[in-house]
Amino acid sequence: MAGQAGNDVASLVSHNEKTILPEWVELQKKAGILHTGRISEGELQSQSKDFLHLLHEALRQGGTDTSRAAFEPARAMLAELSRSRALQGFSPSETATFIFSLKQPLFNALNRDKTLSAEQIAETVWTSTMLLDELGLFTLEIFQKAREEVIVRQQREIAELSTPVVKLWDGILALPLIGTLDSQRTQVVMENLLQTIVDVEAEIAIIDITGVPTVDTLTAQHLLKTVAAARLMGADCLISGIRPQIAQTMVHLGVELNVISKASLADAFAVALRQTGRAVVKTRRVEAIGPDKKVGGQDA
Repeated sequence: MAGQAGNDVASLVSHNEKTILPEWVELQKKAGILHTGRISEGELQSQSKDFLHLLHEALRQGGTDTSRAAFEPARAMLAELSRSRALQGFSPSETATFIFSLKQPLFNALNRDKTLSAEQIAETVWTSTMLLDELGLFTLEIFQKAREEVIVRQQREIAELSTPVVKLWDGILALPLIGTLDSQRTQVVMENLLQTIVDVEAEIAIIDITGVPTVDTLTAQHLLKTVAAARLMGADCLISGIRPQIAQTMVHLGVELNVISKASLADAFAVALRQTGRAVVKTRRVEAIGPDKKVGGQDA
């Protein structure tokens, strides 16, 4: 019975493709797919036409079992469409509409067919509904996976961008941290810091945690790992940006960083300069001497 229903759906698509396609495209346009500006009407027309052809071939060769090899081309197209729309910023509903909006044109074509009995119509409606629901869920699954891949990639890129290692002076680096410091981000921090220490032959690295909202036992452990790794590379570490609230929290937790810490990056930088035998001194401002200026009572 299911095989006959599949043949009926295939026949329905084959005999009514010229009316199903424009109705389907029009429904997608009414749903606002073109308003996003991410797809043109020509692309929408082409995608709809190609999928309708693949669906007809799959139904003709494999019935309504979407797991059969006959459906592989149709599934591959849906997968590619879902991934591309996920990358383009389409919403899940906008992507799923591509499949679910096909139901109405199919049912309209079915109602126009006067050769089918009531039993055949009911069976075909049920078969079509189940078929498109399966393909719609498949589309959403691929879309969700693609979005998750995008999010993971963006998180990795943001983590790399949010942990810049800045050269403050010859042999002195600064690593300003912003946001929560978890295990994954600690790994990125250490890799960036250690590589920069090697590249510039740094003696001191200042880890600034002004932008870290809270410091708990786990965060302190991550900081200590970073400090230990830097020491193995021959660079001493200073920690700056410990606010009063964070200091109180660390005392209550019994956390000891065992490194020199300062309230501000400027204070830590001054310590780093002293440790490397340098000093910043204030000099008297020397104004430019013009032709009408006098130096020590003499004409310049």
